[in-house]
Amino acid sequence: MTSLSRGGLSARIGVAALGIGILAVAGGGTAFAAGEDTVDVQVDIAPDAEPGVLALTVANGSTSLTEGPSSGTHRTFAGTLPTVTVTDTREPEDVDPDSYWYVMGAITDFTGDADQPDIVAADAFGWFPKILSGNPDGGTQLVAEGDPVAPGTGGFVDAELLSIADRSQAAAGGSYSASADLLLKTPSTVAPGAYAATITLTLLEE
Repeated sequence: MTSLSRGGLSARIGVAALGIGILAVAGGGTAFAAGEDTVDVQVDIAPDAEPGVLALTVANGSTSLTEGPSSGTHRTFAGTLPTVTVTDTREPEDVDPDSYWYVMGAITDFTGDADQPDIVAADAFGWFPKILSGNPDGGTQLVAEGDPVAPGTGGFVDAELLSIADRSQAAAGGSYSASADLLLKTPSTVAPGAYAATITLTLLEE
């Protein structure tokens, strides 16, 4: 089997929305609109788990950081990465025995909504990955969490969230989920206001 290129697979979230109008109709005579309103209906549709696919999904497209303990010189803001799941519906015999997969994360700088100076993610952001599901109880570890990245320790660039512990073939036919505790640490002099950044998660197989 040909393994995926290093370009990887980027997580995508799809939402389908349907608008349904409700129309009141009188008796058996001529219909007239006695009143009208609308109801918005939304549904999240996950990618189809068709056979022979290695895929990445994210439970939610956004998360928030809230302020935690601070010191005289720094303020901290913490949150949780939405659950990230890798699903492999391939048969073991269809997987290159020498291949392995992993999920990497990268983040933009935090940009203010009122022209505040950016918060440089390389100086201020970190995460602490954790496996949520996929490893069998009391069995061989199939996936492992990536190394923690503390704020201010060299930059959050291509940080590993989770990876196959051995080879892709061993995990074929399974589903594996991870998350991470997120931490932003800023100087106490940071400009107040709303900030936003984007984490890009990429599934790679080599």
